Amino acid sequence: MPILVTANSEQWLAQVQEEIIDPHREIVDPHHHLWRKRFAKDYLLADLQRDTDLGHKVKKTVFIECHAFYDKNAPDYLQPLGETRAVEQIANESEDSGGVEIAGIVAHADLTLAGTDPDKLEELLEAHKSISGKRFKGIRHAAASDKEPEELTIPGMAPLDLYAQNSFRDGIKILADKGLTFDCWHYHHQNRSFLELARSVPQCTMILDHFGTPLGVGRHRYKVDEIYDRWKKDILEISKCPNVVAKLGGLAMPDNGFGWHAQERPPTSDEFKAVQEKYYGYMIDCFGPERCMFESNFPVDRLSVSYDVLWNAFKKIAAPYSETEKQSLFKDTASRIYRL
Repeated sequence: MPILVTANSEQWLAQVQEEIIDPHREIVDPHHHLWRKRFAKDYLLADLQRDTDLGHKVKKTVFIECHAFYDKNAPDYLQPLGETRAVEQIANESEDSGGVEIAGIVAHADLTLAGTDPDKLEELLEAHKSISGKRFKGIRHAAASDKEPEELTIPGMAPLDLYAQNSFRDGIKILADKGLTFDCWHYHHQNRSFLELARSVPQCTMILDHFGTPLGVGRHRYKVDEIYDRWKKDILEISKCPNVVAKLGGLAMPDNGFGWHAQERPPTSDEFKAVQEKYYGYMIDCFGPERCMFESNFPVDRLSVSYDVLWNAFKKIAAPYSETEKQSLFKDTASRIYRL
């Protein structure tokens, strides 16, 4: 699915200007990426700090692996260390910059190594820790897989049965033993498989990214209501697993099917809220604010909405909740889960 040249541009995003809501509320953004030349743009420290300095009080962030900066000269299983080295250097720069601080790193590891060569997995995890020290918080090994990847802008290419593989589950157990978190990314039709994974390794803290990614393109385009009803049932069951917490965001990707990236201008915070609030409200109802955290998923969701408008929408969605609940949603849950 092509992205309009205008989407993600400063001119396109600047068409919607809003006053910042509740500008003094401290925010931890627990999910963003850094990379070079994706969607025809770099997204590095200066770009992140440009967005986080638009008026919301974003104090800290967590970088989530995205297969960037890999060391192509290393053996395959060690190539993710290139990403950790690069991001650790950028995080050091952020700490000294006076702007937002990248306080946590969630790296990548092939968790199936636990079943084929556990020494390699041990080596990789220890190397991530050696490079990043206190910033190394956990691992994301994405399981996203759809039988029509050609219909997706950001196709996940994992084996469809990844969550069910014993070698993968053994890798999750190793993360738990080391006190590391597991971030997941999969599509809505894989939520049941994730549920079984969460039940099988209850000792590991798992973070459900992007609402379990309800798809709205390709064969899913005309099944939105059916998918939403199935999604609600699955989310309710997943929420019963006390080891799972939820990230609220990442629902403005082109593959979610809302189509903002293809419009003449991005949505306002009111337009965003009107369409997506039912997902956010349901997730908070199921998990409780103490197990939920707003996330930007930038710069991926930047294809649809600007950073300041996105967080305005989050604040409007959170308006009915108490001050303590808002603290959880915007800062405390992320700080606790990622040990910031």
